[in-house]
Amino acid sequence: MPALNRKTNQRSTPVEFSEEIRIDLIREGKITDPASPKGVVLNIAASLFRHKGYLQTTVRDIGRETGILPGSIFHHYRSKDEILRTVMQESIVLNLTRMKRALAESQTLDDQLRTLISVELYAMNGETGEAWSVLVDEWRNLSEEGKAEILKLREEYETLWRGVLEQAYEQRLVTLEPDILRKLMAGALHWTSTWFRADRGLTLDELTDRVLVLVLGRQPS
Repeated sequence: MPALNRKTNQRSTPVEFSEEIRIDLIREGKITDPASPKGVVLNIAASLFRHKGYLQTTVRDIGRETGILPGSIFHHYRSKDEILRTVMQESIVLNLTRMKRALAESQTLDDQLRTLISVELYAMNGETGEAWSVLVDEWRNLSEEGKAEILKLREEYETLWRGVLEQAYEQRLVTLEPDILRKLMAGALHWTSTWFRADRGLTLDELTDRVLVLVLGRQPS
């Protein structure tokens, strides 16, 4: 899908520097190079887990789609559970880093709210869309050890959301309690992956603006 359009009013858009962030994270060993054999396995596995389901996907299926023998896949990952955990972990790490970078450049609470919405919409509908859907839909199938790891990252991600929503509520920029608002937004933003298509006349940037107006109940200042 195409990258989001740059805005003439200089609003910070995470996608504008996502490739820089990805390169930095690969260099630091925090995510896998998608062009490497390990990265190919992750991308194919994420697609299969999303469309076929984790339990219905075998390592043989992943090998067939990647052209990599199952034995070679186990050279990179100890188990199918480790593949699932890595798919989830790296999608959070990438989007969490994007969010932190963009929030650091956001000047107002309106800007911060827009950043949160923008990053999550892109996580759902950008290049990590399949992995992000797996994170939500296949959580129950992750091992307890895997859940403990991912929960730490999810808590860090949700803490950013809570901090901004609590400030917005205190300053009466939003009327719903932060916890309720976040749950409603999480469900709504996740659902966009079932209907949003970039070739149907609405960009993710434009959708972000509409969601922000819905949350604020007004045009942003």
